[in-house]
Amino acid sequence: MITSSSRLLSLLSLLQSRRDWPGQLLAERLSVSPRTVRRDVDRLRELGYRIGSTKGPDGGYRLAAGSALPPLLFDDEQAVAIAVALQSVPTSGVDVADAAARALATVRQVMPSRLRHRIDGIRFAGVEASARVEPTVLEAVSAAVRDCVTLRFDYGDRGDAPRRVEPHAVVARASRWYLIGWDVDRHDWRFFRLDRVRLRVPNGPRFTRRDLPAEDPLSFLEARSKGSATQNRWPCTGQVVIDLPARDVAPWIGDGEMTAATPTTTRVTIGSWSWTGLLAAVARFDAPFTVIGPAALHEAADTLAARFAAARRRREDPTDGSDPVTTTMW
Repeated sequence: MITSSSRLLSLLSLLQSRRDWPGQLLAERLSVSPRTVRRDVDRLRELGYRIGSTKGPDGGYRLAAGSALPPLLFDDEQAVAIAVALQSVPTSGVDVADAAARALATVRQVMPSRLRHRIDGIRFAGVEASARVEPTVLEAVSAAVRDCVTLRFDYGDRGDAPRRVEPHAVVARASRWYLIGWDVDRHDWRFFRLDRVRLRVPNGPRFTRRDLPAEDPLSFLEARSKGSATQNRWPCTGQVVIDLPARDVAPWIGDGEMTAATPTTTRVTIGSWSWTGLLAAVARFDAPFTVIGPAALHEAADTLAARFAAARRRREDPTDGSDPVTTTMW
């Protein structure tokens, strides 16, 4: 049976997670009666938490915003989340690793020994981001997105004129941070790595937010990274059967799809920025394969076979200048 102190902690956690809580819903979440919820709320008020309430059949409770709260209380799941989040900061790409370490030490001091022991046991290794964003840049750009204020900044090491961009979203992807914005001078959407942005002051004027040409900012970024204009999919998608069992294909399939054709072969649907690139992705499995389609993939396979044949002839006879295909593979 849940103890009184544990129930208080769970109640406080729920009150902190959303703006308003109907009393009956709190009672259901805590598996107690509404009367017990009222008593527990009164106990939290005695501890210094400012909790407002409304009466009536739809009455409920609200933890007052901006309150000066007593020492922090965390349930076990919150403690684990804090430890994981703060220790993951070096992989995030934001240059606040030292601040995160200090924050974890500060939070740890106000936890009971049981939770301190638990978070002390959470240790893991991660690859630090190679490019780090200044926290002041992330904060300023995020505020400009929120307030719809045009940004002025220098980008990278080029000596171009300052960029004027209407910021629409900040996206984190693969330990790098990107700004998605409308370039005022180029009249088009552009993506900017925040670690290469050097802000200028003052900012530009306010703007009216535009609709992104994709479902959401991350989908838009993913689409452009695949060479697509707006949809999060590869421009070229084809199907092959690889002479390997599914268990050997699965670890390397990436964002492709696969089904076991036979116990020793696997049907794979995979995408790439070009048909030749798609074949290169299949060739890395280092196994025989059969091209299923579409027709453009068959044509690319014929072209690629001719290139390899020409490369072999040149190796066997360096004086042979014949080359039916003049373009190179890479």
